[in-house]
Amino acid sequence: MSTAPAKPAAQPPASLRERKKQRTQDALVDAALRLFQERGFAETTLDEVCAEVEVSKRTFFRYFASKEDVVLAPSNELWLTYQREVESVTPTGNPVFGTLQEALLTALEKVATPRWAERAVAARRLAETSPSITAHSLSFCDRVSNETWRTVCTRLDLTDPEDLRPRLAQDLLVAAFHSAMERWAKQPGPKTLPGLRSRLRDTLTAAAQATTYTGAPALDDGQG
Repeated sequence: MSTAPAKPAAQPPASLRERKKQRTQDALVDAALRLFQERGFAETTLDEVCAEVEVSKRTFFRYFASKEDVVLAPSNELWLTYQREVESVTPTGNPVFGTLQEALLTALEKVATPRWAERAVAARRLAETSPSITAHSLSFCDRVSNETWRTVCTRLDLTDPEDLRPRLAQDLLVAAFHSAMERWAKQPGPKTLPGLRSRLRDTLTAAAQATTYTGAPALDDGQG
């Protein structure tokens, strides 16, 4: 007889200090994204961002290491949440790619809000015009991928250091996510969270099928 899955334990409410820190961080992200879009990423200074939120540069650097870091805050939040999800996986005998896929979808559910979606789209558009943002994003993704790969091997008891499959599964997941984000951000109309979830699920399914895809067969035109 099957039983309903246990509900996750409720998280304790954030303290007043934590809520104030989160509000400051959110304000910096929103101000930076708006100013960078209005004035240009390279043309906007940290002083201007800080003045918009009425905080010092010292306060800014408590939250972010650079202008690039504040732009990438939405995607970094998602991948760090994903990393924490991977730290809790257990061996089930299921394909590693499927396990990672579920961890990513769970992470998206935890971070995704309408504000997160708006920030993610704005950040992606800025990255398309700034090589430095793209470089920072690639560096962050590579670091998280390396750490996640090692975590997967530990959590799933994958002990062969020469086995490339766990790392390739992680890399395929990252590529699928970026493909889904690109298509979602470029599609016409409002960028909704249900639309992103649907696009991501479809892309992950296609990624899982990619290694056995042979292409559509040529049509017979009836000519001998």
